[in-house]
Amino acid sequence: MNTGLQLYNTLSRKKELFEPLNAPNVGMYVCGPTVYSDVHLGNCRTFISFDLIFRYLKYSGYKVRYVRNITDAGHLEGDRDEGDDKFAKRAKLEQLEPMEIVQKYTLGFHDVLRMFNTLPPSIEPTATGHIIEQIEMIKEIIKNGYAYEINGTVYFDVEKYSEEYNYTILTNRNLEDMLANTRELGGQDEKHGRLDFALWIKAKPETIMRWASPWGVGFPGWHIECSAMSAKYLGDEFDIHGGGMDLAATHHTNEIAQSEACSHKQPAKYWMHTNMLTVNGTRMSKSAGNGFLPGELFTGSHPLLERGFSPMTVKFFILQAHYRSTLDFSNEALDASEKGFRRLMNAVNLLEKLTPSANSDFEIEPIFNNCVKAMNDDFNSPVVIAELFEAVRIINTVHDGKGNISEVELEKLKKLMNDFVFDVFGLKDEETSNTELNSVLDLVIDIRKGAKENKDYATSDKIRLGLQSMGIQLKDSKDGTTWNKI
Repeated sequence: MNTGLQLYNTLSRKKELFEPLNAPNVGMYVCGPTVYSDVHLGNCRTFISFDLIFRYLKYSGYKVRYVRNITDAGHLEGDRDEGDDKFAKRAKLEQLEPMEIVQKYTLGFHDVLRMFNTLPPSIEPTATGHIIEQIEMIKEIIKNGYAYEINGTVYFDVEKYSEEYNYTILTNRNLEDMLANTRELGGQDEKHGRLDFALWIKAKPETIMRWASPWGVGFPGWHIECSAMSAKYLGDEFDIHGGGMDLAATHHTNEIAQSEACSHKQPAKYWMHTNMLTVNGTRMSKSAGNGFLPGELFTGSHPLLERGFSPMTVKFFILQAHYRSTLDFSNEALDASEKGFRRLMNAVNLLEKLTPSANSDFEIEPIFNNCVKAMNDDFNSPVVIAELFEAVRIINTVHDGKGNISEVELEKLKKLMNDFVFDVFGLKDEETSNTELNSVLDLVIDIRKGAKENKDYATSDKIRLGLQSMGIQLKDSKDGTTWNKI
């Protein structure tokens, strides 16, 4: 089992040696999507990043329970417990039952992540499936003196909590500044404090999604669901809690407060956050008109895109940046990633065609060790990719007859590529999976071979140049003819 892994902990703002609470078992909770609309690319980056983490922890020998929730209730339009429930609002617009909306967008979310070849979580609980657990947690928080009920709505008392705990431990913000920058409570606002937030919200007469509770008919607040579900499946204390960096200031801050107010324990040992996406240097957002849906990237239908890019190209592009770094989308960057990904896959496909020699000009173990070292350094995927391209150079050199590799080193090379390209990164070769294309190209290459044997070089060159114009390059060697996309 890997024991040298260091994670960047948002809670302490430094890298720390990973020591799971119940070694070798690891509990990981990641805030999943709110399924009232199509999943956006920012969400995809978060889930691809945590899929990488999940895969590497499993690869390193840990038994991982990966919990990723589905938010299907309690997410209001406003940040101050105001406005309509987003699911109910979308249901009214589309004239559907709220659970039809949930089902529609949950299935769409799963379809997108399958295209990115991510592993499913161990457990994927829903907010609506855990109303009882949320109510019980709220009752305990009230019992401990950190919440109060007014007219059927229960609020968390932030200032009371802050007398004993550090409410801003995750973001290191100054509580006094937060209070000063929060607007005064209006005469109609029933909260005791400016920063107080709802744990349970009284249902309006027109509210569709509602449940009975000790405080009347209502529905849970957004934050309480994650605290309740993480505690149910991972316990009051677990190893990793993750999500996008946009969740840290409010959602994750309130999660910590709720969990500590209930159990008097800090819920997660490590907090991890993925960084934002930008487009040509500008933050990606729907309001700016530069927010991509995955489908728009695949088809090229977004006005900012010159063409579409395959799911594996997009995934490879995401993995080329560290999960804590800002990632900037541009047509040029995606073009470069596509070429890099094809070069990587072409080299992988050449591995089985290499013939080992008695002696070796290359040692693979240092490359393998560098990949492990990079992943142990807070999952540094860009460094791993750089090492993999050193392996690509070796593969191409041997294939071109300009270097030798022994059978032992060749097996190490195959293990390196299989372990990190497929098992850890979760990439797959989209071209070789197209059996029809492979069959057609095999036939064309065989026809060209016959033409060359008959010294019909005009036909041979016509086939080679024709395929090249379609983006397919043929490469002749003593072992036969191979092809790759260019």
